[in-house]
Amino acid sequence: MKYRIWILLAVLMVWPTSLLAATRAWLEQSQITLGEAVTLNVESDAVSATPDVTPLMRDFEVEGQSDSRSVRLVNGRMSTSTTFSLTLRPRRAGTLAIPALQVGNERTAALTLEVGATATARAASNGLVFVETEVDDPSPYVQQSVGVTVRLYYATPLVSGQLDLDPPDGALLQRVGEIVQSSREIDGRRYSTAERRFLLVPERSGALTLPGPRFEGRGAGGWMDDLLGGNSREVNITGAPRTLQVSAQPAGAPQPWLPVRDLRLRYTAVPQQLRTGEAGTLAIETTVVGATQAQLPEIPAPSIPGAQVFAEPPQFDERFVGGTPQVTLTRRYSIVPSQVGTLVIPGTAMAWWDVRAGAARRATLPDLTLPVVVGTGALSPAPVAGASRGAATPPTGADDDILLEGERSIPPRLWPWLAAGFALLWLITLLWGLTRRATAASGPRARVRADTGVPGAAPPATHTAADLKRALDAGDLDDIEDVLRGMARPAAVDLDDLQRRLASSSQRTAVDLLRRARWAGGDAAQARVALREAFRGGPLWCLPKAPATDEILPPLYP
Repeated sequence: MKYRIWILLAVLMVWPTSLLAATRAWLEQSQITLGEAVTLNVESDAVSATPDVTPLMRDFEVEGQSDSRSVRLVNGRMSTSTTFSLTLRPRRAGTLAIPALQVGNERTAALTLEVGATATARAASNGLVFVETEVDDPSPYVQQSVGVTVRLYYATPLVSGQLDLDPPDGALLQRVGEIVQSSREIDGRRYSTAERRFLLVPERSGALTLPGPRFEGRGAGGWMDDLLGGNSREVNITGAPRTLQVSAQPAGAPQPWLPVRDLRLRYTAVPQQLRTGEAGTLAIETTVVGATQAQLPEIPAPSIPGAQVFAEPPQFDERFVGGTPQVTLTRRYSIVPSQVGTLVIPGTAMAWWDVRAGAARRATLPDLTLPVVVGTGALSPAPVAGASRGAATPPTGADDDILLEGERSIPPRLWPWLAAGFALLWLITLLWGLTRRATAASGPRARVRADTGVPGAAPPATHTAADLKRALDAGDLDDIEDVLRGMARPAAVDLDDLQRRLASSSQRTAVDLLRRARWAGGDAAQARVALREAFRGGPLWCLPKAPATDEILPPLYP
């Protein structure tokens, strides 16, 4: 009996890890219409392994592939996994099988996708040129981002044209991206396609009529004469309008109101340990399907007791995946702990509304517990008051002076002797100063001259290498510039002056990136990385010019 219990406990301990290590695949949509695209996600923890997409080529066109890495904590252990996102477009209607894909030494489970027929084939039978409108959600909520795709089909070349969609009443319509061209076969006929994407945001509930798309262009002639019944080469086509049913914001929905299809949070960079006085990088990625950058709420920086948190500017990546808007937000934080021990970083949470399930959701990240060790830039711990008190022993003497805790008393009879000693030291210092001045006056006349011609030595630097390290780890670009200018002797007046004094080409390039990031809209993150790499060992200054000295002896042959 005991033997079976031990086996059961061992299985329970290994079971969560085995689930995490398994390679899995899932579809973001189980039903689509022919002509639409769907996203297939494949997640695996296999190192340097990518899915083999060859089995998909029979029934699908693989239009795009992207990958992302994530970090998870399971039973106190940190693990990484990679998610591959494949954009698939079906070649035919019906029930299509997505076969098992090979990822390294593992295989995913097989999936099925329902692809419905579309009215495109019927429209194609009526002409060689036609347009259609496709929406990713025909029943959206108020303020939900709806992807709208307007598609032009033409069987023979067109010389020029313009494909557009008029904005409806009660909604905002914004054009997104450029025209995407491809080809497709419908009922045995090959069509060239031109797609233009729009972003639709309903402002009120009720029926929303989306006008039909318009194409105005010119044909190459020949077949266009038969198509239009005349000699004109102009082509004017209007598609059928679409009606959407917009739902109101539900009562009790989480605020701020964020109606999306999916929202995921994950850690993309977690330090193994932290050091006092040094910055560690924490990165959080937020992926939202069915929203844009403007709709995402502000994510505050985490409040961590015992540490300073510096947030870098957020980075956004907006794109259309299968006709649906998708945005990825990456936030990076520099965490500088102030004391040794254990640092607890609270997890991030975000509330959202699932438009497909019609329910409130909440995405959360677990708390992180990281060890903190002593760093090179850490301050020494303050002495414990109790220890100093225990070490102090009150002296006893003939005067029976009592020392209060934290206070020292000097007997009155010592004050005259102390005054005489200070007076003697003052006289000795005065004599030493007069002697030094006389020696300097009778010495050589050679003096170091500055570039301006004014005699005297260069002033000392106002900042040190430790200041530079702290600025590179936790400061902003202004702090880094101030420290670098202050390390020059004399201090550099601006970045141009600083760049002229540097001897290293990589450091001059990093300073140029710093200037562009501050004043020309450059990439701040790229500038910070370049500065950290170039000034890791401190600035390398150009050698000063040889000092000019006064001639003591006249020339031999004047």
